[in-house]
Amino acid sequence: MEHASIDHRRATAERNIGAILDSAAALLERGTQPSITAVASEAGVSRVTVYAHFATLEDLLAAVMERAVYAARAALEAAEPQRGPAVDALDRVIAAAWQELDRNRAIAQATAEHLIPAEVIRTHDAALHPVRRLVQRGRRQGAFRKDLSTDWLVTSFFALLHACGDEVRSGRMDAAKAPAVLTTSVRDLFVGPSD
Repeated sequence: MEHASIDHRRATAERNIGAILDSAAALLERGTQPSITAVASEAGVSRVTVYAHFATLEDLLAAVMERAVYAARAALEAAEPQRGPAVDALDRVIAAAWQELDRNRAIAQATAEHLIPAEVIRTHDAALHPVRRLVQRGRRQGAFRKDLSTDWLVTSFFALLHACGDEVRSGRMDAAKAPAVLTTSVRDLFVGPSD
């Protein structure tokens, strides 16, 4: 009987966490300033319940971002970065990465405003792996430049992705043009100058 009680509490906690994260993301999407009180109200739980799972608003936002990053990693993997010519795979990965970032614009903005850069970098580690493997494969095949390190190309990929998102959010770039600008920029960086 005690085991069933523990399982029930665990299931309740997991449901509450899911509702809290969903609610925080929904508030951000609507442009509502995030707060523990607003998230609790949206999720239909008490503030105490939110605090039981997330000690601070920053912890909550980091969890929201981490969930979005894991979804982005799944999208990058679904783009099949190990299939076909590396440059074609790069185009698919760029398109998938942009779609995820564009879909999660509000989360990206809120985390940039509320989290320290080290926390943002930590939560993005999961999404780095598919891009890193693609860069390594492209370099082995001679499709990607070797005069810049793998780490630099991976870092630059995400820096350009987020810079493009920042430009769209600020209104300095049309969202419809962003994928083409991003693809050209990343391709040129990865492939290098033509001889």
